[in-house]
Order: sequence, then structure tokens, then C-alpha cells
Amino acid sequence: MLSSLAPARRRLLLVAGTLLAVLVLLIVVVVAVRSDGHSASSPAAAQDRPGPVLLVPGYGGSVGALSTLAARLRAAGKDASVVNLPGNAEGDLGGQAAVLATAAKAALARTGAASVDVVGYSAGGVVARLWIKDYGGAAPVRRVVTLGSPQHGTALAALGSLVAGACPLACQQLVPTSSLLAALNQAPELPAGPVFVSLWSSRDEVVLPPDSARLTGAVNIEIQQVCANSVVSHAQLPTDPLVAAMVLSELSSAPARALTAADCAGLRAG
Repeated sequence: MLSSLAPARRRLLLVAGTLLAVLVLLIVVVVAVRSDGHSASSPAAAQDRPGPVLLVPGYGGSVGALSTLAARLRAAGKDASVVNLPGNAEGDLGGQAAVLATAAKAALARTGAASVDVVGYSAGGVVARLWIKDYGGAAPVRRVVTLGSPQHGTALAALGSLVAGACPLACQQLVPTSSLLAALNQAPELPAGPVFVSLWSSRDEVVLPPDSARLTGAVNIEIQQVCANSVVSHAQLPTDPLVAAMVLSELSSAPARALTAADCAGLRAG
């Protein structure tokens, strides 16, 4: 056995055995940590316990329209705040996801809540999914509502990329064939844990086609399938009263559900 081997060879075998044991341990750890960045044993957020709401701006970073939606959420009793993204939200979407992660930690520390809810407008919905799927955001998030988000890209970004200097990095990452979207949309499109609700308008003139917002595994809602006469455009999504009522419905303590035409009158009245 080992005692019969020369000392040098015995030491070599012992070192090799130790390295093999360390390698096996590392593999176990990697397997245990899911691709969404949290331990497989981390419990999902309780769906009947809404937390503070973080609203994530779209490309361009304007907070004005989302401030209107945040005010409506606060009037309904929600703790809602808009995340300020750096560089007019025109830089790397991954960097924006890191800013969202910091905002979520601050919101949890400030409120003592167990989880947060996220509303992502336009590219902000892509940022939210990027954080949750690839940057460890799944554990602290209960529910995500996206508004007109180009989850599979938009032809408008592809067109902009043809003009020199007209399409900054975030725009390039929203081209349907971008490497970022290709990686993000690998199955499964959604990580285990948070519930996703995707709202979009067939009248969207920025996200082309509008159903680029559709996500496999999410509660997918085309606004015109709920209220057929809605003419809400992309820019109007954060300020439209009907959309605000839909967002409030989906952020309640009740299970997220696909709204239908039977809900239209109630949502309009709200």
C-alpha cells in the first residue's frame, strides 16, 4: 500500500488525493448554488406578503413617468420608490442590474420587509430579469411586473444600431440578436422563486413587435385583451390609470393572475 511506496511518490499521491477532494467539494458547492445566484435551499418569498416596491426606469433613465405610477402606488398604501439608474440608463444593463441590487438591499434594510416587489418599465424590465436570473436577485424578490419590456429585443434598437453613434451600449444589448439577450433567454427564461407578470400594449410603437414582452412561465397580459378600447402607447404605460390599476391588482397579496375582459369595468372604476 502507501507504506510500500517511495516517500516522494507517497507524498505525490497524498497531494493528488487532497486536490481531488477539494475539487469534489467545489463541484458540490457550484451545483448547490443555482444559476440565479442563490442557494437551492433558499425559500421563495411568501406570495401573500407584499414588500416595498422598486420601480425601474427604461432606456434613457427618465423617472418622471414612473414617479406618477409610484405616487399612485403610494396612494394605495404601497411603499414605492423609483430607482435612479446611472448614465441615463444607456450603459451596460448588467451594471444597471447591480444598481437595482443595491437599491433592493437598502429597501429591505429600511423597511425590515422579507422581500421586495419590482416594477420594470421598458428596458427596466430586462434589467430586473437580468438581476434576478444572473446576479443573485431571486431570493429577495416576491413579484415582478414588467411594462412593455423588450425581453426579446426590439427592431427599433436593431435599426438604431445601423447608425453610427445612435445606439449606446444598452441600446445595442436590446437588439434582438444581442449576445446578452441570447444568454438571458436561454431556457428557462425565468428562474425559480419570484412570480413574473408581463403587461404590454398592442399599440406599443417602441417595442417591436410588442409581444417581445412575452415570457415563458410568466403571467402574460396584453392590455387590449382586457380592455379592447385601450389605446395606451409605450410612453403612456407608466401614467395610464388603467395600467396602474392592473399593476396594483398584480402586486396585491392575492395570487397573480391573467386578467381578462371580465375585469375591465372593475379596473376602469378603480
